Amino acid sequence: MNEPLVLGIETSCDETGVGIVRGTTLLADAIASSVEEHARFGGVVPEVASRAHLEAMVPTIERACAQAGVLLADIDGIAVTAGPGLSGALLVGTASAKALALGLRVPLFAVNHLAGHVVVDELEHGPLPPAAVGLLVSGGHSSLLLVHDDAQDITLLGATLDDAAGEAFDKVARLLGLPFPGGPWIDRSAREGDAAAIAFPRGLSASHDMTEHRYDFSFSGLKTAVARWVKAQQAAGSAISVPDVAASFQEAVVDVLTRKAVLACTEQGADHLVIGGGVAANSRLRALASQRCEAAGITLRIPSPALCTDNGAMIAALGAKLMRQGAAPSALGFPTLSVLPVSTVLMK
Repeated sequence: MNEPLVLGIETSCDETGVGIVRGTTLLADAIASSVEEHARFGGVVPEVASRAHLEAMVPTIERACAQAGVLLADIDGIAVTAGPGLSGALLVGTASAKALALGLRVPLFAVNHLAGHVVVDELEHGPLPPAAVGLLVSGGHSSLLLVHDDAQDITLLGATLDDAAGEAFDKVARLLGLPFPGGPWIDRSAREGDAAAIAFPRGLSASHDMTEHRYDFSFSGLKTAVARWVKAQQAAGSAISVPDVAASFQEAVVDVLTRKAVLACTEQGADHLVIGGGVAANSRLRALASQRCEAAGITLRIPSPALCTDNGAMIAALGAKLMRQGAAPSALGFPTLSVLPVSTVLMK
């Protein structure tokens, strides 16, 4: 029996993603990004993102079908991000998916895009193990999850109490005069700097924090510490080495992320760590996670950088997995939820 051919639509933020997957084989991953339209504002503007999704939706679907060499009539199921994300952006994607599912008379799966960031790894590294810890790091999320192989049983172990890691990267980049989005620019600049040059704080890592917030993160204090350090240097008339600041800040972020992720694996009895989300493309995060996982006997799985950012492939992959498992499709009247909890993988 042929594996289901699933089209996935992702519009949670500033990228219109359409992916097509057959089983666990990626056939197309088309993306239209509006990041340049947001760059002059220093961050994503929800209304601009929504309008960009409207303009890009049909051309991106057509491009994905052309890449995959399929017609819409060949599609067996539709999957779409129902949350979390920007409300207006989500509505564009879900309205498009509902129209397609209704017109094609195929099942529709309204899914959580955070779960998609974990399941997309199956496209490159095969089925998930019976249990794994997922570290999701992006502009809006920094979370530790306990994920089982059916991808429908996800437990939130910990999350950021304030700024997400990607958000902190953007804010520090702006502080240093680097372009938006800040993550790639911080990563690039840090390669020329000294990660030990400045002793920036590691949030929620003190002994009392590890008792109450063992798997949680906090990056707001780190961002403030960087701002105060830069301001003090400017007040003293001292030169500021952007590469040193970038490297020291980046090291503080990835140190906490990887340390707590490995700790969660050890304490939860999971011998696999899956890292997803836009910040998973960071070279230092990948290197330190690899080093620490190897030392702890943990198998590290990280998708290629192209599959770490928001994309339609991850939604298609999750939809295909749900179809293989015989999950009941979503009703056409499902809502979008900008704060959809990660424990809700599939909207009914």
